[in-house]
Amino acid sequence: MSETSDVLVVGGSLSGCTAAILLARQGLRVTVLEQHRDPGHYKRACTHYIQPSATAVFERLGLVPQLEAAGAVPNSIDLWTRYGWIRPPDERLHGYNIRRSVLDPILRQTAAATPGIDLQLGVKATQLIREQGRVQGVRGVDHTGEEQKFSCHVVVGADGRQSPVASWAGVPTKEKKHGRFIYFASFEDLRLTRGSRSLMWLTDPDVAYVFPNDGGVTVLAVMLTADKLADFRQDIDGNFRRFFADLPDAPDLGQARRVSDYVGVPHYPDVSRRAGTPGLALVGDAALTTDYLWGVGCGWALESSAWLADTVGPVLAQPAPAAADVDRALQRYARRHHHALAAHHFFIADLAGGRMLNPLERLMFAAAAHDERLASSLAHYGGRLISPWRFLSPAKIARSLRVSAVASKATRARTAVTR
Repeated sequence: MSETSDVLVVGGSLSGCTAAILLARQGLRVTVLEQHRDPGHYKRACTHYIQPSATAVFERLGLVPQLEAAGAVPNSIDLWTRYGWIRPPDERLHGYNIRRSVLDPILRQTAAATPGIDLQLGVKATQLIREQGRVQGVRGVDHTGEEQKFSCHVVVGADGRQSPVASWAGVPTKEKKHGRFIYFASFEDLRLTRGSRSLMWLTDPDVAYVFPNDGGVTVLAVMLTADKLADFRQDIDGNFRRFFADLPDAPDLGQARRVSDYVGVPHYPDVSRRAGTPGLALVGDAALTTDYLWGVGCGWALESSAWLADTVGPVLAQPAPAAADVDRALQRYARRHHHALAAHHFFIADLAGGRMLNPLERLMFAAAAHDERLASSLAHYGGRLISPWRFLSPAKIARSLRVSAVASKATRARTAVTR
């Protein structure tokens, strides 16, 4: 059996469905292959936290009313370090907390209902089709074992961190060892100390999170250095609860009800690949998999898919697009992806090794605990709304030095009085 489309997307999750919808809205024929037959399938190991930088993509998709009707919680986050709480001002800049068990089916249903999209569940891609030095399609097999051939102008690998598509294409993979493990669990009836605001404790080097979600469910996570994994596994529930009990201003888990299993990820290396090669684009985790610590995965999956659609879609929408023009558009997409995310990924991957905060990070966090403008800047950076270079600009560093000097002087004065 052989089929032809403009774009063939391998993977029908966040990035795959987003790319398909935005490409199909430009009049393109898009086939999406999702290996799981269940339309409600979703990724379990996830922070369920979507960065503010991705809100614009939800708005483009027209999904904000549906997400909010499903109970998605507009997120803002307070961060604790040993220097105190960093509580950014309310600037109405937010992403969403929504469980993947709710979000993934919404996106999949939207894709299936979009004219021009053929969503095929239970079809697994098995190899790429190459002709004249470029990717031209995919071979796959459905749940009955029937082999299928799909020809297209562009294949989109939206198949996650392991990305068989990238492997078949021979796209080089850069991998950096991860120095922490993470465990997630969902709770109900948890009394939150800061209302609907998300909370993060950076205890240096360990981390914990509270993410209020849809349906009255709160997702909690702990992220500890790898040397603690063996001991933690001896009593996962007890160690999880004890870690939260020792945190300042943490919710009391004793009165809450755990409504999920613990989901653990012992090792999650940071992975990066070139996002565009002849006939092929990679989106989401297939292009860039970054440490859970800052919760960027879902947001970057949505954003990278939108960049692909914006860059390649107009070329594919032309009558009889030339392969050379399509491949140039894929190169532009790869450059845009790298320009937008490479610096963020570098700084996140550097901390992902499990190290302690460096002097510059300590300075910026300490100052943000005492200065609303710096707290706002940190929130914009953490929400991936500004680049690392804007966050670490000379002016911001100078202000941080001044704020820290004043705070230190005030602390010394209080200490002298108490003596």
